[in-house]
Amino acid sequence: MKPLAQVNTEVLEDEKPVQTLSFLQMLVSILASFFGVQSDKNRKRDFEQGRPIHFIVAGVFMTIVWYVCIYLIVKVVLHFI
Repeated sequence: MKPLAQVNTEVLEDEKPVQTLSFLQMLVSILASFFGVQSDKNRKRDFEQGRPIHFIVAGVFMTIVWYVCIYLIVKVVLHFI
């Protein structure tokens, strides 16, 4: 067994720290996907740095918000007709 001072750390030095997306980056990515204007660079970044569960939860939440907004707009318009 090697002492700790002689352990090979070469493998650990080659690994880059995994960066995660900020909340704003994730929000902008989801909004861009709603309108179909996501750039290829950002899409690759999302797949490399993002966590799927974050996108799923935020996407479901934003879809619900979208439908509630549409529902309220229709209710307001129908109220004044």
